[in-house]
Amino acid sequence: MKVKPLADRVMVKLEKNEAKTAGGIIIPDTAQEKTQTGLVVEIGGDTEVIKVKAGQKVMYDKYAGTAVKIDGEDHLILKMSDIIAVIE
Repeated sequence: MKVKPLADRVMVKLEKNEAKTAGGIIIPDTAQEKTQTGLVVEIGGDTEVIKVKAGQKVMYDKYAGTAVKIDGEDHLILKMSDIIAVIE
């Protein structure tokens, strides 16, 4: 399925957290911290406002965006203002 965000929105593919600690303890999904980084996969049409490009790794506000599942993968659709940094 192809999804294209509108206006100043950006679609980010969420990164997976490690399910094990360094000591080998398995952490269940319900106890894991929500990730705040992801990979930009699509951007909306408002290129004057959007400052990121597809393929960049970004950091975003903790409770921002709308979670969507596309082809079995977790994604988040964010406003550009919710993106706080580009990770290089």
